[in-house]
Parts: sequence; structure tokens; C-alpha cells
Amino acid sequence: MQKTRILLILGIWVTILPYLGFPSSWKDILFTLTGLVLIFISYTLYKNSKEQENPEIDFDNFRENSDFNENENTTQVKILVEESISNTESNQEKT
Repeated sequence: MQKTRILLILGIWVTILPYLGFPSSWKDILFTLTGLVLIFISYTLYKNSKEQENPEIDFDNFRENSDFNENENTTQVKILVEESISNTESNQEKT
């Protein structure tokens, strides 16, 4: 709530700043600083609103993928073991 109040005050400040009689170089600096503060506050408000709207969602279906990869890896290991066994058997038959 405080950030919205600051935005309101900065809006009023920007509205009356040209009529306060500051030299033009001061006005440029004051407008730049005010703009940077407005950008920072609006970004933090935006970030906070997005965090509140979309809490992090955890999908359970990603667990299945690791099971598939484990099965695939064990299958590849079995194939390699079978190939090495067949190779050693063929080498023994040759001798």
C-alpha cells in the first residue's frame, strides 16, 4: 500500500514540477530522477503481482521421464552385457 501512495505523490510531483520555477538543467535532473524512481517502484509492484498471481507449479509428470530414462539405460546396459558375453563365447569357441 505504501508503494501506491509513493506513486501518487510522484505523480503529483511530476505534475507541478514544471511550474515551480527551477532552472531547466535542474528540471532535467529532477525529471530523470523521478522517472528512475517511478520505473523502480513500478517494476517491484509488477514483480510482486506476478508472484502472487502465479505461484510456482510442480508437475508430477516429470517424474515419469526419469523412469523412462532409467529403463532405457538399463536396457542399453543389458544389451552391452549380452554383446560382451556373446563376444567372449565366440572368442572361446575360436580357441
